[in-house]
Amino acid sequence: MNKKEINEIKKNFNDDCGFFTVNHVVTAFVDAEKNIKCKTNQLYNTIPQDEAELIMINLKKVLSGSIGKNLLEYSFPKDAYLEGGAQPFMYETLQSKLLDEEKVDNFLSTIVEKVEYVSTYTIFAAHCTYSVLKKNKMDEFEDEADTDYNFIVTALCPVNLRIDGLVYDEQDNSIAKKESCDRIVELPSDGFLFPLFNDRAPDINGVLYYTKNAKKPNTSVVEELLGCEFSMTCQNEKETFKDILTSVVGDELDYDLITTVNDKISTFVDQNAHETEIPTIDEHKLSSILWEAGVSQDKLDNLPKVFDAAAGGKPLTAVNLVEKRTVVSAPSITVNIGKDAVDKVKTQIVDGRKCLIINLDDPEIEVNGLETTIK
Repeated sequence: MNKKEINEIKKNFNDDCGFFTVNHVVTAFVDAEKNIKCKTNQLYNTIPQDEAELIMINLKKVLSGSIGKNLLEYSFPKDAYLEGGAQPFMYETLQSKLLDEEKVDNFLSTIVEKVEYVSTYTIFAAHCTYSVLKKNKMDEFEDEADTDYNFIVTALCPVNLRIDGLVYDEQDNSIAKKESCDRIVELPSDGFLFPLFNDRAPDINGVLYYTKNAKKPNTSVVEELLGCEFSMTCQNEKETFKDILTSVVGDELDYDLITTVNDKISTFVDQNAHETEIPTIDEHKLSSILWEAGVSQDKLDNLPKVFDAAAGGKPLTAVNLVEKRTVVSAPSITVNIGKDAVDKVKTQIVDGRKCLIINLDDPEIEVNGLETTIK
C-alpha cells in the first residue's frame, strides 16, 4: 500500500462517511498469564456511542504514522500459504466477517498464543467494508461504487494500572485517598490490517503491520502471528547505512562529506514528498549521491559489494537515513547543529591542533540560557 491508498482508507474511516461501515467488533482482555479474561462480539451500531468512538480511535490509529517506520507492508512467503499457515488463517477470519464464534475464538487464541506481550492488553478487531468509488480521468471520485473492500483491522492496546493517591470526592466535598484502581486501555502499541488495499482493490497476498515504537517493534506479531519475514526497522536501516558509509568511504569521511550526503538525501526525500511510493536509496542512487559529494571512484568501486553484504541488496528507505540534526561529539563535548546551521560549522587545523570552528556572528548568543557576547 502506498501513501495515497493508506490515506484514502484512513480519510474515510469514520462514522460520517457514507460508503464506509464498521460491521462487527470483537474485544478481548488478556491478562499477564495469557488468559482471555473477557470477550465481546457485537454489531458496531449497537455499541453505546461513547464506547464506539473510543474503539474507532484505537482502530484508526493502526493506519497512522509514516510508511517505512510505523507502517510496514509484508507479503506472505510461500510457506505461509500452506495448510495451517498465516495466509489461510487470516483469509478464513476475513471470510467469517467475525460472525462465526468458533473462528473468532480461534482468531483470539492464536493472537494470544503467538504474540509476546510484556503486560496485560486488550484486543480490538473489526470487520469493515469500504465501498470503493470509481475515479474519472481527473482522479476525482464518481458516485458509482466500483467494488467493496472488506477488511479486518486489529489493534493490540496495552492496559496499564493507574492508582492515584488523592482524588477529589464530590459527595463529601473533600480531598481523599482513592480506594480503588483503574485499568486504563492505552492507544495501540501494535496492529495489523488484512487484506492490503493495493491499486484500490483487495490484495490477500499481504498484510499491513503497525507499530507505535518504530525503533522497537514487536517482531512476534510479524513473524509468529502473521508468518512473515521481519524487515529492518528504521533504526536498523540507519545503522546499516552508517556501516556502508564507513566501509566504502573510509578515510575520506569528514564533516563536510557527512553533512553533504545527509543534505542530498534530505533533498531527495523532499523532492518525492508528494509521490505515492516512498522514496528509497539503492546502490545506484547512493553511488550517485556519494559521487556528487566528492567521494573518489576508487572508493565507489567497492560500493556494490558492500551494499549487497550490508543490506542484502534491498533498497533502504530514504527518510529513515536522514538526520534532522548534526551532532559532533568528542570526550566530554557534544555540539548539536540544526539543519539550517550546518554551513556555520567547519573543522580546521589551527596551530597544529584539530579544531571545530563555529561561526558566532549572529547577534543573539546564549550560554546556559544567559545572553552574552563573545569578546
